Amino acid sequence: MKRWIWEQEDYPNFTYDLKRLEILIHKISLEQGYLIAMSNFMSEDSVAQSQLEALESEAISTSAIEGEILNRDSVKASIKRKLGFQNVDYSKIDTSTDYLIEVLIDANTNYEKDLTLERLFGWHNALFPKGYSGYVKINVATFRGEERMEVVSGMAGRETTYYEAPPRVMLENEMDNFLTWFNNCETSLLKAAIAHLWFVIIHPFDDGNGRITRAITDLVLSKIENSKISKLYSMSNAINNDRKGYYKALESTTGYVRKSDKHLDITIWCEWFLEILYSALMDTKNKLRYITEKTKFWDKHKESNLNARQTKVLNKILDIGVENFKGDLSKKKYIVIADTTPSTASRDINELLDLKCIEHVEGTQGRNVRYRVCV
Repeated sequence: MKRWIWEQEDYPNFTYDLKRLEILIHKISLEQGYLIAMSNFMSEDSVAQSQLEALESEAISTSAIEGEILNRDSVKASIKRKLGFQNVDYSKIDTSTDYLIEVLIDANTNYEKDLTLERLFGWHNALFPKGYSGYVKINVATFRGEERMEVVSGMAGRETTYYEAPPRVMLENEMDNFLTWFNNCETSLLKAAIAHLWFVIIHPFDDGNGRITRAITDLVLSKIENSKISKLYSMSNAINNDRKGYYKALESTTGYVRKSDKHLDITIWCEWFLEILYSALMDTKNKLRYITEKTKFWDKHKESNLNARQTKVLNKILDIGVENFKGDLSKKKYIVIADTTPSTASRDINELLDLKCIEHVEGTQGRNVRYRVCV
C-alpha cells in the first residue's frame, strides 16, 4: 500500500471541501480589509513601530519553531537598519540575523516577482551563510543529498517515522511542478495554504525548509493584500503558539494513516491554516485598536500637563489595552508602576480623576476602590 501523499497516483492534484472553508475565508477577508482601513488612520510613526514589532515577532518565531533562539536585541537592530530607523545600535547586529531579516523583507515587499529556484537558493544561502546548520555541514543553495529525509520522533530504538519526503532523484521535477503552479496560479488564501503544505511535502533542502516555507506563505499573503499590512501581523508567531496543531494537521494530511479514500483531500490542513491566519489577524487587530485608542486619548489630553508618573501609568495601561489590565487600577498598583509613595499616588490619582483621565469603577469603594482609564 502506498504510504505518503506524494506516492498517491493523482498527486499533486490536491482536493478540498470548499463549502467547509468558505466561512473562514470570508471572515479572513473582512479582517484583512479592516486592518488595511485601520492602518490608514494611524500615524506613520505608529505604522512603522507596528511593522518593526511584527517583523521582530516573525523573525524570532520562525526560528523558534525550528528550535533556534535568536537574540531579540540583534533582531531589533537589524530590522531598524533595514527599515531606515535612525536610532540603530550597530553593535548588536549579527550577520546571520541580518540575512534572515533580508529574506523576510524580500518576501513581504517583492511579491510581484516570480518565485524561482535562484531566489529560493538565495534565501537558503542567507539562512546558512557559513554552510553549517549548528555544527553540521549541509548542502547550501542547492537541493539536499541522497540520504532519506524523514521526520522521526520517539525514544532511541523505538522511533516512529511520521513523514518521509520524496527522494533526491525526484526533487528537480517536484520543484519544477511547484514553481510552475505557484507562478501561474491565481493568488488567493487557498493558494497560501496549498503552497505552504506542498513545499513542506517536497522538503527540498537539508535544513531551513520550515523557515523558507513560511517566507513563501508571506509572499502570497503580501500579494493578496497588496499593501504594507502583511508586515503588521506574524503568521509564524501564531503557528508557534499552536505547534501541536501544526504538526497534527501536517501528519493527518501527509502521513500513512488516512481516514478516507480521498488520499489527496487537504481540507483538514486548509482549515487549520486558515484558522491560524484568522488568529494572527485578530491578535493584530486588537493591538492596533490599542494604538488608536492610545492616540485618541493623548490627543484629548495633550493640554492636561500630566507629570511623568501619571504618563507612565497611563501608557502602561493603554499599551496592553484597558480591558486586559486585570483588576483595574488601584492605589497599590499605581505605587508599584510609578515607583512612588502612597501620599504622592493619592495626589496623582485625584488629579487624574479631576482631568477625567480615569474614572471610578462602579461598585468599588474604600480600600477596594478601583479606577478605569477613560478611552
